[in-house]
Amino acid sequence: MAQHVRDIMTGEPVTVEPQTSLTAVARLMRDEHIGAVLVTDHDELRGLVSDRDLVVRALAEGWDPEQTTVAGACSDDLVTVTPDDDLDRAVGLMREHAVRRLPVVEGGHPVGIVALADLAMERDPESALGDISVARPNQ
Repeated sequence: MAQHVRDIMTGEPVTVEPQTSLTAVARLMRDEHIGAVLVTDHDELRGLVSDRDLVVRALAEGWDPEQTTVAGACSDDLVTVTPDDDLDRAVGLMREHAVRRLPVVEGGHPVGIVALADLAMERDPESALGDISVARPNQ
């Protein structure tokens, strides 16, 4: 059983610059089959934007997705972990802050993401969440 974040995190996270349009981010999520993208400025983590952020913060407010940049829709008050953190710490932070994803950073630079689904697969692969998490998306 994995003991550290590095054992289960998704490495090489998909990143975008703050000036990227919401439309470009949405297409990137679609093409990469992912639900979150890290926002970086010169390889420094600045935020995280999820598919839910795009809908709730931007589209529901009537923002033009072609003209609006991801900087306005991303969460910038982030809780992060390092690759060497224990999984229990990651679980505790997710509970405490009610988040589903944690950026993994080393020296301020993003190196991965650990998601609730990753933890579900590690802790209980037979659970409903674990089972759903391994399913491939329909094309």
